[in-house]
Amino acid sequence: MQLTPEDIQAIRLSLQVGIVATACSLVPGFAVAWVLAFREFRGKALLEVLVSLPLTLPPVVIGFLLLLLLGRNGWAAPLLNTLGIQLIFTWKAAVIASATVGFPLLVRSIRLGMESIDPSLIQAAQTLGAPWHDRLLTVVLPLSMRGILAGSSLMFARSLGEFGATIIVAGNIPGLTQTIPLAIYDYAASPASTSMALSLCLVSVAISVVVLFLHENLASRLAGRRQR
Repeated sequence: MQLTPEDIQAIRLSLQVGIVATACSLVPGFAVAWVLAFREFRGKALLEVLVSLPLTLPPVVIGFLLLLLLGRNGWAAPLLNTLGIQLIFTWKAAVIASATVGFPLLVRSIRLGMESIDPSLIQAAQTLGAPWHDRLLTVVLPLSMRGILAGSSLMFARSLGEFGATIIVAGNIPGLTQTIPLAIYDYAASPASTSMALSLCLVSVAISVVVLFLHENLASRLAGRRQR
């Protein structure tokens, strides 16, 4: 298996983008999942639709909408220019694209974990006088950990494979914004580079297997602690 310095950089960037996108999405993802799982309010159905929308939209559409929002002449351009922030065609744009397409997977997994909690446990904490934030931290959060791990794994894996939105908002600049899927796309365009594309495919598969193995291992440990 042959890897060029640009390939290694693409691997590092993919891991960096996946980790940062997942980490930045955990708190808002947990908050949205909590609202959807435990709160009833007008517009809840609309919120559910908006959260799930990236799952149904083509990634290219998401990338184009992000470009309209974050571009040099985009809707958020006045604010970004005032703050001196440049996002488009940087690795940060790849993070935003990955976070956008993976966010629904994170929220769904955490929400399923929350909805599996025995309501009597939460009611007991409430009866004992625990405020909502105490119930959230001492009951909901620990018992939702499997959902959080599952959602984080899915989102990280989705970030590794993100292509359509990333290439629009971050470009395909070797050494700067080129991730594993973008590098494979370049190699696939040339018949002479088939072996290089295959090498990156194998790396991508290996990373995914490691992530899934770690997820299953942690989930088994958490399940064992609950049974005790």
